[in-house]
Amino acid sequence: MSAVTVTSKGQITIPVAVREKLGVGTGDRVEFVELAPGEFALKAATEEVRALRGAISRPKKAVSIEAMNATIRRRAARR
Repeated sequence: MSAVTVTSKGQITIPVAVREKLGVGTGDRVEFVELAPGEFALKAATEEVRALRGAISRPKKAVSIEAMNATIRRRAARR
């Protein structure tokens, strides 16, 4: 088990061995998951791109690149 110290800003440094086992690095996010009162687990908050499948529905009507560009130009002209 690894022990760390909480700084005055509430920050901790995750030991290298723990980061390696979690597969997290600089800039990655982690979650603290409450298992029981006063007991938490640290979990990597990364998911594979495939986990997002179905999060956004397909458009009902296909839109061409030309139509997208025209809309962008029209909206940019309003500014």
